[in-house]
Amino acid sequence: MVSIDVWNASVDFPIFDAKTRSLKKAVLGKVGGKIGTEQKVPIIEALHDISLSLKEGDRVGLVGHNGAGKSTLLRLLAGIYEPTRGSSRIVGKIAPVFDLGVGMDPEISGIENIMIRGLFLGMTRKQMEKRVDDIAEFTELGDYLQMPLRTYSTGMRVRLALGVVTSIDPEILLLDEGIGAVDAAFLNKARSRMVDLVKRSGMLVFASHQDDLLFELCNTAIWMDEGQVKKHGSLREVLTAYKGKDPYEHLDKETLERLGESPVLTTKSGKI
Repeated sequence: MVSIDVWNASVDFPIFDAKTRSLKKAVLGKVGGKIGTEQKVPIIEALHDISLSLKEGDRVGLVGHNGAGKSTLLRLLAGIYEPTRGSSRIVGKIAPVFDLGVGMDPEISGIENIMIRGLFLGMTRKQMEKRVDDIAEFTELGDYLQMPLRTYSTGMRVRLALGVVTSIDPEILLLDEGIGAVDAAFLNKARSRMVDLVKRSGMLVFASHQDDLLFELCNTAIWMDEGQVKKHGSLREVLTAYKGKDPYEHLDKETLERLGESPVLTTKSGKI
């Protein structure tokens, strides 16, 4: 059984060479949180007093404005960042998908990159060899798969990376939104594979700004703000609090039923 438990965890980044507040703000924009002003050495308080417990089957969306701490939290859960204070315990094999290009070598072929990227995501060589034909068909790259990655356009690289990412069997999938640079038809094809990927995973934590993807992939959500958990609950409840309005209002009855939500009842005077 996979699980994630975090107890009163904080992540601080000391900025030893910050000479101006503008530099501190630039760093803050990358990691989220807020700037501690009482210390002699500036401290970026990227995460503050995070406590959460996730279990197998959870599909959690992370929402919040840029710099709120979503990506930093994902990296804490992945073990990339250790808590400065507090503690965390992760049970299960983690597949971190933060940057589609990580683990890919521009000097080797697309086929060789499929193998390397799969190994990076925790798969074995034998497992990836069985998936090569499926990935090749999905990417529609044809003979380009025998050519060095440096000859690919940005969109072709994204296709290859998506093909690999959506072929794995993760126990814990940590996903940072970053799909782009591909045509709409291919993106729809990728989305279908993404849904299948989430179904195969034991747990999902997904940072996204796109409501439609959150509707499709998640059932609960965490609202991050200034490096803290502001709200944790059902997807509808958290999105309503975050946005200040119910994002489900415009959805049709069929979609609401698929999401397990009741349609909003109205009277002549307004909502019930």
